[in-house]
Amino acid sequence: MDRVPALEEPLKKLLGGPTAKVMAEHLDLHTVGDLLHHYPRRYEERGQLTKLAELPLDEDVTVVAQVADARVHTFNGGRGQRLEITITDGSGRLQLVFFGRGIHKPHKELLPGSRAMFAGKVSMFNRRMQLAHPTYAKLGADAAEGDDTADIDSWAGALIPIYPACKGLESWKIAKAVDAVLPSAQEAVDPLPESLREGRGFVPLPEALLKVHRPHTKADIEDARQRLKWDEAFVLQVALARRRHADGQLPAVARRPAPGGLLDAFDAKLPFTLTEGQEKVSAEIFDDLATEHPMHRLLQGEVGSGKTMVALRAMLAVVDSGGQAAMLAPTEVLAQQHHRSITEMMGELAEGGLLGGSEQGTKVVLLTGSMGMPARRQALLDLVTGEAGLVIGTHALIEDKVQFHDLGLVVVDEQHRFGVEQRDALRGKGKQPPHLLVMTATPIPRTVAMTVFGDLETSVLDQLPAGRSPIASHVVPAQDKPHFLARAWERVREEVDKGHQAYVVCPRIGDDEEEAKTAKGKKKAEEAETADKRPPLAVIETAGQLAKGPLQGLRVEILHGRMQPDDKDAVMRRFGAGAVDVLVATTVIEVGVNVPNATAMVIMDADRFGVSQLHQLRGRVGRGSAPGLCLLVTDMPEASPARARLNAVAGTLDGFELSRIDLEQRREGDVLGQAQSGVRSSLRMLTVIDDEEVIAAAREEAVTVVAADPELDRLPGLRTALDALLDKDREQYLDKG
Repeated sequence: MDRVPALEEPLKKLLGGPTAKVMAEHLDLHTVGDLLHHYPRRYEERGQLTKLAELPLDEDVTVVAQVADARVHTFNGGRGQRLEITITDGSGRLQLVFFGRGIHKPHKELLPGSRAMFAGKVSMFNRRMQLAHPTYAKLGADAAEGDDTADIDSWAGALIPIYPACKGLESWKIAKAVDAVLPSAQEAVDPLPESLREGRGFVPLPEALLKVHRPHTKADIEDARQRLKWDEAFVLQVALARRRHADGQLPAVARRPAPGGLLDAFDAKLPFTLTEGQEKVSAEIFDDLATEHPMHRLLQGEVGSGKTMVALRAMLAVVDSGGQAAMLAPTEVLAQQHHRSITEMMGELAEGGLLGGSEQGTKVVLLTGSMGMPARRQALLDLVTGEAGLVIGTHALIEDKVQFHDLGLVVVDEQHRFGVEQRDALRGKGKQPPHLLVMTATPIPRTVAMTVFGDLETSVLDQLPAGRSPIASHVVPAQDKPHFLARAWERVREEVDKGHQAYVVCPRIGDDEEEAKTAKGKKKAEEAETADKRPPLAVIETAGQLAKGPLQGLRVEILHGRMQPDDKDAVMRRFGAGAVDVLVATTVIEVGVNVPNATAMVIMDADRFGVSQLHQLRGRVGRGSAPGLCLLVTDMPEASPARARLNAVAGTLDGFELSRIDLEQRREGDVLGQAQSGVRSSLRMLTVIDDEEVIAAAREEAVTVVAADPELDRLPGLRTALDALLDKDREQYLDKG
């Protein structure tokens, strides 16, 4: 929940220009309301120390700790001086470093045994975590008179709030700024209907804001958190409930498959039976398609659970009923792959109107941005005349000049790459809103589905089709144990000797001027902080080194997003046909690529990929009858959070478990911010993994409120909160569903 009109006062009026500027640029805080909703991340208790062992790398942190020892070292023949201070919290130790003239003040003030709050960015030097030139404020009896910190004692009682901070604005400075705006909390407009607030025993909003920033007891914090979590969950669920309500009012053409038509002909020629899960999910989809309101369904399933088959049968059912169906893929490689596999699965049914095609068949066309003009013109013509029942394409399908004869169903593959706006634009292509099926192979925990995709009904495919093989995953610590990496390349050779193939994945393409320029700016900024961090490995260099070195004699080729589409397609065809032993690629192979003979995957710099991305990539192997192998190569030290993340991926093949780990390790706003397009700021208090009960209860209350008053005419406070949550141009989206 962002801001309310009474709290619209710009921060620069109250705090002065420089502080307000830092808050706006680094913390996205612009008004009094924004700052009041910038909640403490945690609270330190006097006498209790924080866990230094759990600090995240490359993040601005604030810690309360005790000085264990301090030493001055000289270097450059005695010309340079460095102060190293070790601080401790009982669970771990952390090094602070100061250089040059900056050493005198801390050397005098930070004596062994003294306690202080320290703020800075956690970096790694010589494989040890450190804070370089942290700012600090001494605590309690150690604080000098008139010091920043004398105030901290007076306002915090026994609890010191620690705020999410940034360079140039430490937690204690944010605390002072909050003091200046706290009186305005009395004017906060309450978004919760009074009956709901009283029924659930919540404190009023002004009281919650006061207690979250300046608690006297732990009970104060609990009261405030419960209340503020509910606000966030409820306002978001009201936005989603209104969207669902608006969708429910829209008309759509009911699409029922004709008996003895295209779908029956397709089912009759399938060489295998559908899994129970596929049958169940198909039934849910066909029920939705038969109604006169647009279907809005999310189909999530493990990598390789047969989602494409379910989507294709839905598309054929729509073609049977006289409509057209479009499948939208996030990349050209994936669009071409889908087009190829769908036409192969359909056989002569994909050649409707062509010589040798089935009379029940239909035409299946591909439409991507890089197609040649003649092919593109023909595809557009086939769509507008209705000659093509099925179209598979990239976002090129959304362009204005693409017209359909009668668009009945849109299937969107990999929703997380595809925003609400694009989904919306495609829906405008039908005479009436088409039915919508969204697919994702990134399993989403139920709470996230309710929070992010709350306007969609959810179907889950959790059974793998028969014939899928297990995948063994191992972390390869290349820096600690170089012989492990040598063994990884031996394993690739062994797989190729058995007649199989392998992928090697790198985070970067490499060897490009444009890339070099972009990297240059970034590099300068990073160099100061991470002198010992090398640039990520690149496809072009790695492929060359492997072909001349450990994989010499094997047929090694490359694949990346900057290649011409025809070249990419040719490489994928050669790899699919077994004419390439090892494919060195970027993440363009992440989704949809299906080569059953590929059994091994080596992911270089695996720590630079997210958990769900690693899970997706791993799903490219073990797609046939031979077992799969996935090796996660990293230079990160054993104790680092990155290694913990990789160990988690290696430890389980359960995508739902991994998505949970992913959410716990990332800041949740990243997850919600991407998908919940139009939400101005991510959640501050609500954690979608831990607060399942709050979200489920808020969803029920939201449905009741919206059913009784869809326009929220009787709830102006809630309407105001909703306006703050949604950008103005997103408001139209909410209204039209």
